[in-house]
Formats: sequence, structure tokens, C-alpha cells
Amino acid sequence: MGMLTPVLSSTSSSSSSLSCLFYSSTSTDHITKFPLPSSVKFFSVKHKPLVMRTSASTVSIEKETPETERPPTFLRQDSENDAGDVRARFEKMIRDVQDSVCEAIEAVDKGSKFKEDVWSRPGGGGGISRVLQDGDVWEKAGVNVSVVYGVMPPEAYRAARAASGDQKPGPVPFFAAGISSVLHPKNPFAPTLHFNYRYFETDAPKDAPGAPRQWWFGGGTDFTPAYIFEDDVKHFHSIQKQTCDKFDSSFYPRFKKWCDDYFYIKHRGERRGLGGIFFDDLNDYDQEMLLSFATECANSVIPAYIPIIERRKDTPFNDEHKAWQQLRRGRYVEFNLVYDRGTTFGLKTGGRIESILVSLPLTARWEYDHKPEEGSEEWKLLDACMNPKEWI
Repeated sequence: MGMLTPVLSSTSSSSSSLSCLFYSSTSTDHITKFPLPSSVKFFSVKHKPLVMRTSASTVSIEKETPETERPPTFLRQDSENDAGDVRARFEKMIRDVQDSVCEAIEAVDKGSKFKEDVWSRPGGGGGISRVLQDGDVWEKAGVNVSVVYGVMPPEAYRAARAASGDQKPGPVPFFAAGISSVLHPKNPFAPTLHFNYRYFETDAPKDAPGAPRQWWFGGGTDFTPAYIFEDDVKHFHSIQKQTCDKFDSSFYPRFKKWCDDYFYIKHRGERRGLGGIFFDDLNDYDQEMLLSFATECANSVIPAYIPIIERRKDTPFNDEHKAWQQLRRGRYVEFNLVYDRGTTFGLKTGGRIESILVSLPLTARWEYDHKPEEGSEEWKLLDACMNPKEWI
């Protein structure tokens, strides 16, 4: 998820927030309702809607402005964004989760602290990026949130609505908010974790009044170990299933398969890791139910992951174990830079590079034609990545 600046990536914002909002972060073929055409280029004009023009090369989105302190909310203070509104409650949820996950990460590391950057977006909204790196336990940990709004180009609206070519609706007001995180531990026996939860709304096009407001949720939690401990894998997937089953018994098998398909490194014939859950474009259930579902999923991150880290962070390891972890980190980099729509879109739009690449590990490794010995622990991990399993 490219990590949305925080937002919305695998695979992925400001520029990166927007990219992840339009394209599921840390993501492949599953695109949110409004895929941005590669030819669209944005320019921002203060106090005016974004002006759009087409270009054969890249898209450019307004830059964020650094801020010195966190605001109580990134929402506009108006009647449409009262405390009971879904937008306001989703923002509160992701900011609460950011705080709780960062506290848990710091507690495990016992001394290291997150660096925080707060930013605002001239077109509307902003975000909070937090990164801890080179700690005792964590090689790199990023936990970002963003809340952005503005207008999307008519091409995106027509693509979503399957409008005919002669229809030319004006810019479509949108709202997007999300939390995105990637956590890379140092110990090769401790797994990497990624999670991302987002909410998106669009209003009626300005030139097509009367069209209904549209909304959807997306997100997921997945983990990427270098070595398989079945107790860890079963624990992680059990928490995902328990969370899903509170709402719909079909969610876990459906979203697990979606996750396995989504994090596929096509040129390797491998999944990035051992899966979890992933969903996008989810709006065919009651909105309140899906808000509760996204909240439960985000709140399940700590119980699903931290007990595994506590068990594995001090496990003795040797140079061979570390080298294998670095090779698997190389796969992580390949997926994010080649397939993750949030990351690749953010790089093309000239977004904030630190936010776009925050999901990458500090270190990775590539060896020519490396093949683990059949039957080895490394081979077992590779086999599981090539042939997804039902763990529970």
C-alpha cells in the first residue's frame, strides 16, 4: 500500500494521500470507484476548485504545507461535518487508532519515539505522518493518517458512472480519509505488518445536480514473515476471522482470497506474504455497519500483531537468517514499487516522496538466481507464498 500519506497502499494521500485514496493502497487490479486516468493533470488555485488539464505524461497534485501542531480536526467546521457525521467519526477513529498503535509500538521498543510531521492541503484537509526508525526492535515503523477533500475531474466521475462520452459533468466534490501503516521489525523471526483503512465519498457533480452522494469503505490487514511459525499465522488469521465474523460470516473467506490475489508479485509468481484480509469499494451493506466493521478491523491490529512481536523480537538469529529476511524485504520493495497503485501513482504525480516511500524497509537484498534448499524453513515460506493456504 503505498502508504497513503497515510492514506487511503500497499499498497497506498496529499499527493500520495490522494493517490492512495483513488487507488487502493498497497495494492493490483482492484481499483476504487473512481480510477484516475493517467492523462489527468491537476493544478490548485487557492479558494477555487482544482483546475484540470490533460497531459501525455504525468499528473501533478498540489503540495502539502507543513504545520507546527496537530489541529483538533482536519474537517471544515460546518453543519455538514458535525460530530455525528460519518466523516467526523471516521476521522476520530483513525486518529485514535494512530495514537494507540504508536503507543504500542513505542512500548515494545522501550525508548525509541516516533518523529511526527503534520501537514495541510491547500485544497482542503491534511494529515499526520509518524515514523520510527532504527530502534531496538523496529527497523522502520510508519503510521500515517490523512483527511482530504476537494474536487475530482469529470473523467473519473464518468468512469465510475459508466457515463456516455457526450456527457460532461463538472468537477465532482469528494472526501477521502484513511490510516495506513507498515511496520518492519529488525529480528528476521518477527513478521512485517501492513494495515490500511479508508473511507471515500463523492457528492453530485456540479454540472449534474441531483445525482446521489456515493460512498464506500476499503482496507485490510496483512502480514509478511520471513519464517513460518504456524502458531503465529493461526493467531493472526484467527483474529481477522473473529473480527469479520462479528459482521458477516462470508467476510473472512471472501476478503482473505481478495488479499491473496491482491498482494501477488506477478513476475515472481509469489504473494508478498501470508495474507490476511483485504477489501475495497465496499458499499453494499448498511453504512453504519461498515463504519463499525472498519473500526473493529483497525482496532484488531494490536491484538493480532503485538503478541507475535513480543514472542519473536528477542529470538536468537544468525547471518543466514538475516540474509533471508533481507531477500524477502526485496520482494516487499518489488511489490510496492512495481504493483502498488498508491506508490506508483504517487511517484508519477510528484507527491511528497517521504510519505510515498515510507512503507519501504531501511534495508533489502537481491541475489542472482537465489533458490532455497527444498525442505528448508526458507523453502517452506516461499512455498506458502506461491501456494496460499487456509490457515484456520
